[in-house]
Amino acid sequence: MSKAIVQDEQGGPEVMQWRDQPLAAPGEGEVTLRHTAIGLNFIDVYVRKGAYPMMTLPGTPGMEAAGVVEAVGPGVRDLVVGQRVAYVMTAPGAYSERRNVPADRMVPLPDDIDDRTAAALMLKGMTAERLLHRTDRAVAGDTVLIHAAAGGVGSLMTRWAKALGCTVIGTVGSDDKASIVRDAGADHVIVGSRENIAERVADITGGKGCRLVYDGVGKDTFEASIQSVARFGHLISFGNASGPVPPVNIAVLSPKCIALSRPQIFPYIADRADLLATAGNLFAAIRKGIVKAEIRDTFPLADAAEAHRQLENRRTTGQLVLLP
Repeated sequence: MSKAIVQDEQGGPEVMQWRDQPLAAPGEGEVTLRHTAIGLNFIDVYVRKGAYPMMTLPGTPGMEAAGVVEAVGPGVRDLVVGQRVAYVMTAPGAYSERRNVPADRMVPLPDDIDDRTAAALMLKGMTAERLLHRTDRAVAGDTVLIHAAAGGVGSLMTRWAKALGCTVIGTVGSDDKASIVRDAGADHVIVGSRENIAERVADITGGKGCRLVYDGVGKDTFEASIQSVARFGHLISFGNASGPVPPVNIAVLSPKCIALSRPQIFPYIADRADLLATAGNLFAAIRKGIVKAEIRDTFPLADAAEAHRQLENRRTTGQLVLLP
Protein backbone atom coordinates (compact mmCIF):
# COMPACT_ATOMS: atom_id res chain seq x y z
CA MET A 1 0.00 0.00 0.00
CA SER A 2 1.17 3.53 -0.78
CA LYS A 3 -0.27 6.99 -0.24
CA ALA A 4 -0.81 8.99 -3.42
CA ILE A 5 -2.63 11.93 -4.95
CA VAL A 6 -5.50 10.46 -6.97
CA GLN A 7 -8.07 12.17 -9.16
CA ASP A 8 -11.28 10.48 -10.31
CA GLU A 9 -12.23 13.27 -12.70
CA GLN A 10 -10.63 16.13 -14.57
CA GLY A 11 -10.95 19.66 -13.27
CA GLY A 12 -9.47 22.15 -10.86
CA PRO A 13 -7.01 21.47 -8.05
CA GLU A 14 -9.85 20.31 -5.83
CA VAL A 15 -10.17 17.04 -7.80
CA MET A 16 -6.82 15.84 -6.41
CA GLN A 17 -7.38 13.65 -3.36
CA TRP A 18 -4.82 12.18 -0.90
CA ARG A 19 -5.55 8.50 -0.29
CA ASP A 20 -4.24 4.95 -0.07
CA GLN A 21 -3.40 3.09 -3.26
CA PRO A 22 -2.46 -0.59 -3.66
CA LEU A 23 1.08 -1.30 -4.86
CA ALA A 24 2.03 -4.66 -6.37
CA ALA A 25 5.51 -6.16 -6.51
CA PRO A 26 7.60 -4.84 -9.41
CA GLY A 27 7.05 -6.67 -12.67
CA GLU A 28 9.42 -7.67 -15.44
CA GLY A 29 11.88 -4.86 -16.09
CA GLU A 30 10.50 -2.72 -13.25
CA VAL A 31 11.73 -1.39 -9.93
CA THR A 32 9.80 -0.14 -6.92
CA LEU A 33 10.87 3.40 -6.16
CA ARG A 34 10.41 5.22 -2.86
CA HIS A 35 10.12 8.86 -3.80
CA THR A 36 12.17 11.39 -1.86
CA ALA A 37 11.31 14.50 -3.90
CA ILE A 38 8.81 15.15 -6.70
CA GLY A 39 8.97 17.87 -9.33
CA LEU A 40 5.92 20.00 -10.10
CA ASN A 41 5.50 21.24 -13.66
CA PHE A 42 2.91 23.10 -15.68
CA ILE A 43 2.34 19.98 -17.75
CA ASP A 44 0.86 18.49 -14.56
CA VAL A 45 -1.81 21.20 -14.69
CA TYR A 46 -2.63 20.33 -18.29
CA VAL A 47 -2.91 16.64 -17.41
CA ARG A 48 -5.08 17.37 -14.37
CA LYS A 49 -7.48 19.39 -16.53
CA GLY A 50 -7.52 16.84 -19.34
CA ALA A 51 -5.92 19.18 -21.87
CA TYR A 52 -3.26 16.53 -22.43
CA PRO A 53 -4.86 13.04 -22.58
CA MET A 54 -1.95 11.30 -20.85
CA MET A 55 -3.64 9.88 -17.75
CA THR A 56 -6.34 7.23 -17.38
CA LEU A 57 -8.85 7.96 -14.62
CA PRO A 58 -8.70 7.33 -11.76
CA GLY A 59 -5.08 8.34 -11.96
CA THR A 60 -2.12 9.93 -10.23
CA PRO A 61 -0.44 12.93 -11.89
CA GLY A 62 3.24 13.80 -11.93
CA MET A 63 5.98 13.28 -14.52
CA GLU A 64 9.28 13.53 -12.62
CA ALA A 65 10.77 12.57 -9.29
CA ALA A 66 13.86 11.38 -7.48
CA GLY A 67 14.01 8.47 -5.10
CA VAL A 68 15.60 5.28 -3.87
CA VAL A 69 15.17 1.80 -5.36
CA GLU A 70 13.34 -0.39 -2.82
CA ALA A 71 12.79 -3.55 -4.88
CA VAL A 72 13.98 -4.90 -8.21
CA GLY A 73 11.82 -6.93 -10.58
CA PRO A 74 12.82 -9.82 -12.84
CA GLY A 75 15.21 -8.96 -15.65
CA VAL A 76 16.61 -5.78 -14.09
CA ARG A 77 20.41 -5.84 -14.01
CA ASP A 78 21.55 -2.22 -14.05
CA LEU A 79 19.90 -1.06 -10.81
CA VAL A 80 20.21 -2.32 -7.24
CA VAL A 81 18.25 -1.86 -4.02
CA GLY A 82 19.32 1.33 -2.26
CA GLN A 83 20.45 3.09 -5.44
CA ARG A 84 19.48 6.74 -5.94
CA VAL A 85 17.80 7.53 -9.25
CA ALA A 86 15.63 10.15 -10.92
CA TYR A 87 13.27 10.07 -13.89
CA VAL A 88 11.06 11.93 -16.33
CA MET A 89 8.29 9.88 -17.95
CA THR A 90 5.25 10.38 -20.13
CA ALA A 91 3.30 8.02 -17.87
CA PRO A 92 1.99 10.06 -14.93
CA GLY A 93 2.16 8.70 -11.39
CA ALA A 94 4.91 10.61 -9.61
CA TYR A 95 2.59 12.18 -7.01
CA SER A 96 2.95 9.13 -4.80
CA GLU A 97 5.03 7.84 -1.92
CA ARG A 98 6.03 4.77 -3.94
CA ARG A 99 5.46 3.47 -7.44
CA ASN A 100 6.67 0.83 -9.86
CA VAL A 101 8.59 2.25 -12.80
CA PRO A 102 10.43 0.86 -15.85
CA ALA A 103 14.08 0.44 -14.97
CA ASP A 104 15.24 1.67 -18.38
CA ARG A 105 13.67 5.10 -17.72
CA MET A 106 15.70 5.61 -14.54
CA VAL A 107 18.75 7.89 -14.50
CA PRO A 108 21.32 7.01 -11.80
CA LEU A 109 22.06 10.07 -9.68
CA PRO A 110 25.68 11.08 -9.10
CA ASP A 111 26.67 11.64 -5.48
CA ASP A 112 27.03 15.39 -6.04
CA ILE A 113 23.45 15.87 -7.32
CA ASP A 114 20.98 15.89 -4.41
CA ASP A 115 17.45 14.54 -4.66
CA ARG A 116 15.62 17.87 -4.50
CA THR A 117 17.82 19.36 -7.20
CA ALA A 118 17.18 16.34 -9.42
CA ALA A 119 13.42 16.45 -8.86
CA ALA A 120 13.34 20.17 -9.57
CA LEU A 121 15.49 20.07 -12.69
CA MET A 122 15.07 16.77 -14.55
CA LEU A 123 12.13 17.83 -16.73
CA LYS A 124 12.77 21.57 -16.81
CA GLY A 125 16.53 21.23 -17.07
CA MET A 126 16.51 18.62 -19.82
CA THR A 127 13.87 20.67 -21.64
CA ALA A 128 16.12 23.74 -21.47
CA GLU A 129 19.12 21.69 -22.63
CA ARG A 130 17.32 20.31 -25.68
CA LEU A 131 15.70 23.66 -26.61
CA LEU A 132 19.06 25.41 -26.58
CA HIS A 133 21.14 22.63 -28.14
CA ARG A 134 18.87 20.48 -30.32
CA THR A 135 15.63 22.22 -31.36
CA ASP A 136 18.00 24.92 -32.55
CA ARG A 137 21.55 25.60 -31.47
CA ALA A 138 21.93 28.87 -29.59
CA VAL A 139 25.44 30.21 -30.13
CA ALA A 140 27.54 33.17 -29.08
CA GLY A 141 26.30 36.33 -30.76
CA ASP A 142 22.66 35.23 -31.01
CA THR A 143 19.96 37.49 -29.62
CA VAL A 144 17.28 35.37 -27.97
CA LEU A 145 13.89 36.26 -26.50
CA ILE A 146 12.75 34.08 -23.60
CA HIS A 147 9.17 34.51 -22.40
CA ALA A 148 8.30 33.86 -18.74
CA ALA A 149 11.99 34.19 -17.96
CA ALA A 150 11.41 34.04 -14.20
CA GLY A 151 9.64 30.68 -14.43
CA GLY A 152 10.96 27.17 -14.03
CA VAL A 153 12.21 26.60 -17.58
CA GLY A 154 12.68 30.27 -18.41
CA SER A 155 15.10 31.00 -15.59
CA LEU A 156 17.24 27.99 -16.53
CA MET A 157 17.28 28.98 -20.19
CA THR A 158 18.26 32.55 -19.29
CA ARG A 159 21.32 31.39 -17.35
CA TRP A 160 22.28 28.78 -19.94
CA ALA A 161 21.87 31.10 -22.92
CA LYS A 162 24.08 33.70 -21.23
CA ALA A 163 26.73 31.05 -20.61
CA LEU A 164 26.60 30.26 -24.34
CA GLY A 165 27.35 33.90 -25.15
CA CYS A 166 23.88 34.99 -26.24
CA THR A 167 22.27 38.38 -25.69
CA VAL A 168 19.18 37.52 -23.66
CA ILE A 169 15.91 39.45 -23.59
CA GLY A 170 13.54 38.09 -20.94
CA THR A 171 9.87 38.85 -20.44
CA VAL A 172 8.05 38.75 -17.12
CA GLY A 173 4.48 39.41 -16.07
CA SER A 174 5.18 41.82 -13.21
CA ASP A 175 7.84 44.18 -11.90
CA ASP A 176 8.60 42.04 -8.86
CA LYS A 177 9.88 39.26 -11.14
CA ALA A 178 12.15 41.54 -13.18
CA SER A 179 14.97 41.51 -10.62
CA ILE A 180 14.97 37.70 -10.63
CA VAL A 181 15.56 37.67 -14.37
CA ARG A 182 18.29 40.31 -14.14
CA ASP A 183 19.99 38.25 -11.44
CA ALA A 184 19.83 35.25 -13.79
CA GLY A 185 21.88 37.24 -16.30
CA ALA A 186 19.36 38.70 -18.74
CA ASP A 187 20.66 41.70 -20.66
CA HIS A 188 17.19 43.22 -21.00
CA VAL A 189 13.92 42.61 -19.16
CA ILE A 190 10.47 43.47 -20.52
CA VAL A 191 7.50 43.67 -18.14
CA GLY A 192 4.69 42.47 -20.37
CA SER A 193 1.90 43.78 -18.15
CA ARG A 194 2.90 47.40 -18.83
CA GLU A 195 5.16 47.30 -21.89
CA ASN A 196 4.55 46.35 -25.51
CA ILE A 197 6.81 43.35 -25.99
CA ALA A 198 7.24 43.62 -29.76
CA GLU A 199 7.96 47.35 -29.62
CA ARG A 200 10.54 46.91 -26.87
CA VAL A 201 12.24 44.09 -28.76
CA ALA A 202 12.40 46.30 -31.84
CA ASP A 203 13.94 49.12 -29.77
CA ILE A 204 16.51 46.81 -28.18
CA THR A 205 17.54 45.13 -31.43
CA GLY A 206 17.44 48.17 -33.69
CA GLY A 207 14.47 46.70 -35.53
CA LYS A 208 16.25 43.45 -36.39
CA GLY A 209 14.41 41.18 -33.96
CA CYS A 210 15.69 37.99 -32.33
CA ARG A 211 17.09 34.97 -34.14
CA LEU A 212 15.53 32.68 -31.52
CA VAL A 213 12.26 33.26 -29.68
CA TYR A 214 11.35 30.76 -26.95
CA ASP A 215 7.65 30.96 -26.07
CA GLY A 216 6.32 28.78 -23.27
CA VAL A 217 3.40 31.13 -22.53
CA GLY A 218 1.26 30.51 -25.60
CA LYS A 219 -1.90 32.45 -26.39
CA ASP A 220 -1.00 35.74 -24.69
CA THR A 221 2.45 36.12 -26.24
CA PHE A 222 2.28 34.34 -29.59
CA GLU A 223 1.52 37.43 -31.69
CA ALA A 224 4.32 39.37 -30.01
CA SER A 225 6.60 36.41 -30.65
CA ILE A 226 5.82 36.43 -34.38
CA GLN A 227 6.55 40.15 -34.51
CA SER A 228 9.79 39.75 -32.54
CA VAL A 229 11.46 37.07 -34.68
CA ALA A 230 14.25 38.26 -36.95
CA ARG A 231 14.36 37.47 -40.66
CA PHE A 232 15.21 33.79 -41.08
CA GLY A 233 14.68 33.37 -37.33
CA HIS A 234 13.05 30.55 -35.40
CA LEU A 235 9.99 30.78 -33.15
CA ILE A 236 10.01 27.86 -30.74
CA SER A 237 6.58 27.48 -29.11
CA PHE A 238 6.92 24.94 -26.31
CA GLY A 239 4.13 25.66 -23.82
CA ASN A 240 0.62 26.99 -23.20
CA ALA A 241 0.80 28.61 -19.76
CA SER A 242 -1.75 31.26 -20.80
CA GLY A 243 -3.81 28.90 -22.95
CA PRO A 244 -3.41 27.22 -26.34
CA VAL A 245 -2.34 29.23 -29.36
CA PRO A 246 -5.26 29.68 -31.81
CA PRO A 247 -4.91 28.03 -35.23
CA VAL A 248 -2.16 29.71 -37.23
CA ASN A 249 -2.20 30.57 -40.92
CA ILE A 250 1.33 29.57 -41.86
CA ALA A 251 1.40 32.36 -44.43
CA VAL A 252 2.23 34.75 -41.56
CA LEU A 253 5.67 33.13 -41.44
CA SER A 254 6.44 33.97 -45.04
CA PRO A 255 7.31 37.71 -44.98
CA LYS A 256 10.37 37.10 -42.79
CA CYS A 257 10.96 33.44 -43.73
CA ILE A 258 10.35 32.42 -40.11
CA ALA A 259 10.64 28.83 -38.93
CA LEU A 260 8.02 27.69 -36.39
CA SER A 261 8.35 24.55 -34.28
CA ARG A 262 6.41 22.97 -31.41
CA PRO A 263 8.86 20.71 -29.54
CA GLN A 264 8.50 18.77 -26.32
CA ILE A 265 11.09 16.85 -24.38
CA PHE A 266 9.88 13.26 -24.60
CA PRO A 267 10.75 12.43 -28.25
CA TYR A 268 14.26 13.75 -27.59
CA ILE A 269 14.82 11.25 -24.75
CA ALA A 270 12.84 8.26 -26.05
CA ASP A 271 16.05 6.28 -26.57
CA ARG A 272 17.94 5.42 -23.39
CA ALA A 273 21.25 6.59 -24.81
CA ASP A 274 19.74 10.01 -25.56
CA LEU A 275 18.14 10.13 -22.11
CA LEU A 276 21.44 9.48 -20.35
CA ALA A 277 23.35 11.88 -22.60
CA THR A 278 20.86 14.71 -22.04
CA ALA A 279 20.83 14.11 -18.28
CA GLY A 280 24.63 14.02 -18.32
CA ASN A 281 24.75 17.40 -20.06
CA LEU A 282 22.38 18.78 -17.43
CA PHE A 283 24.43 17.40 -14.53
CA ALA A 284 27.58 18.90 -16.06
CA ALA A 285 25.90 22.30 -16.31
CA ILE A 286 24.85 22.06 -12.66
CA ARG A 287 28.41 21.24 -11.59
CA LYS A 288 29.78 24.21 -13.54
CA GLY A 289 27.24 26.53 -11.93
CA ILE A 290 25.69 27.34 -15.31
CA VAL A 291 22.27 26.33 -14.04
CA LYS A 292 21.04 25.68 -10.55
CA ALA A 293 17.85 24.70 -8.81
CA GLU A 294 15.95 27.81 -7.74
CA ILE A 295 13.55 26.00 -5.42
CA ARG A 296 11.22 28.76 -4.28
CA ASP A 297 8.84 26.56 -2.31
CA THR A 298 8.35 23.01 -1.12
CA PHE A 299 4.97 21.51 -0.27
CA PRO A 300 3.99 18.29 1.48
CA LEU A 301 2.80 15.87 -1.19
CA ALA A 302 -0.59 15.77 0.51
CA ASP A 303 -0.92 19.52 -0.24
CA ALA A 304 -0.37 19.14 -3.98
CA ALA A 305 -3.67 20.91 -4.69
CA GLU A 306 -2.41 24.12 -3.06
CA ALA A 307 0.86 23.85 -4.97
CA HIS A 308 -1.15 23.62 -8.20
CA ARG A 309 -3.14 26.71 -7.27
CA GLN A 310 0.00 28.74 -6.78
CA LEU A 311 1.59 27.44 -9.97
CA GLU A 312 -1.53 28.00 -12.05
CA ASN A 313 -2.04 31.53 -10.76
CA ARG A 314 1.59 32.31 -11.69
CA ARG A 315 2.36 33.36 -8.12
CA THR A 316 5.64 31.46 -8.16
CA THR A 317 9.09 31.82 -9.67
CA GLY A 318 11.73 29.16 -10.09
CA GLN A 319 10.85 25.58 -9.21
CA LEU A 320 8.38 23.91 -6.85
CA VAL A 321 9.03 20.55 -5.20
CA LEU A 322 6.63 18.18 -3.45
CA LEU A 323 7.94 16.17 -0.50
CA PRO A 324 6.35 12.79 0.40
